[in-house]
Amino acid sequence: MKTNSELKKIEKVFQQYGISLKGKRKYDRFEEDLRMDKVFISGLIFDLEYELHKEINDDKVNTVQAPYQLIELLMN
Repeated sequence: MKTNSELKKIEKVFQQYGISLKGKRKYDRFEEDLRMDKVFISGLIFDLEYELHKEINDDKVNTVQAPYQLIELLMN
């Protein structure tokens, strides 16, 4: 059940940033499709790490381009 709780926390943080995870929207690229500045992307990642008490390696963070990729990193 820990996974379900984590997914709810993840969805809550994405909603705070105005990002929908429904359907194909989770595949939208942060900069191109969602028009997010790198500062806001970094803030989103920080908020997710803080909420889940997890840390993502910097080298992996730099490869993230869409919400689904970020969720995969946080769940592994």
